[in-house]
Amino acid sequence: MDRLLYVAMTGARETMQAQTVNAQNLANASTTGFRADLQSFQSLPVNGPGYASRVYGMAEGQGIDASPGPAIGTGRELDIAINGDGWIAVQGPDGNEAYTRAGDLRVDSLGLLRTGTGRPVMGNGSPIAVPPFEKIEIAGDGTITIRPLGQGPNALAVVDRIKLVNPPSVELVKGADGLIHRKDGGSAEADAGVEIQVGALESSNVNTVEAMVNLIQLARQYETQVKMMQNAEENDQASAQLMRMG
Repeated sequence: MDRLLYVAMTGARETMQAQTVNAQNLANASTTGFRADLQSFQSLPVNGPGYASRVYGMAEGQGIDASPGPAIGTGRELDIAINGDGWIAVQGPDGNEAYTRAGDLRVDSLGLLRTGTGRPVMGNGSPIAVPPFEKIEIAGDGTITIRPLGQGPNALAVVDRIKLVNPPSVELVKGADGLIHRKDGGSAEADAGVEIQVGALESSNVNTVEAMVNLIQLARQYETQVKMMQNAEENDQASAQLMRMG
């Protein structure tokens, strides 16, 4: 009975963990540039002294779903979406370089170019600072051009170029801050082959129908594990009663 109880208990615990990941994906179904987290289950032996007669279920992260989300046109001059593979380099909360697909950019009161969540956008070696302007344009390669404040229509100035990267997906990991990081903590090289679409945003790549199906399936799995624990308790009580009768 202890085997049954242990298997059911670990199964219920890991199912709750998988449900948490699935619920997070579902909650971010409308988040700009969000990448869904992947989960899978596997059976692992319980290591330790004695005969290997115990196993437990484990929900293990399989990285992120790298498939692009649909691009939605906005017409806004600071909205960008990456065509195909690639990432926008930003400064993470720890000061190191991180990556995102969220291209809802804005210029703050200090002139720094930031994402919608407030992360500074990286240029050639540092966060991009934009001087006061009357008009701003972003080219398909990430080059930022402005018409300075008080200048004529032909007085255009190149400010910087958004750092666009495309490192191999096996080198990337999703951090607790929701941004993508290099596993080695380093910075990726700029990739001139990455192109952006201006006046559009990439939406989340979460499949809401699939996430809802997973939500129901995981709930049923959890109910099954709980019933197994109840059966183990009933079997234990029946065994104890037989022992008392003997």
